Amino acid sequence: MKTKFIFVTGGVVSSIGKGIVSASIGALLEARGLKVSIMKQDPYINVDAGTMNPFQHGEVFVTEDGAETDLDLGHYERFTSM
Repeated sequence: MKTKFIFVTGGVVSSIGKGIVSASIGALLEARGLKVSIMKQDPYINVDAGTMNPFQHGEVFVTEDGAETDLDLGHYERFTSM
């Protein structure tokens, strides 16, 4: 099957639900037997999510190796088989 892309975009406001929507779409596609890969791009480079203001960025998700990342990575992990 040919690779297809779905883009979820939105404003800069945190907690608007883009991560939940992306993870939910991924879960629905996996339930239909499709392979899903999720990529997240954030405009800040070389900034630790753990040191950012939670009102600007939202909560932090800590990975198994201790990295402090965007909470959306936690949504992707819980909703899909990633």
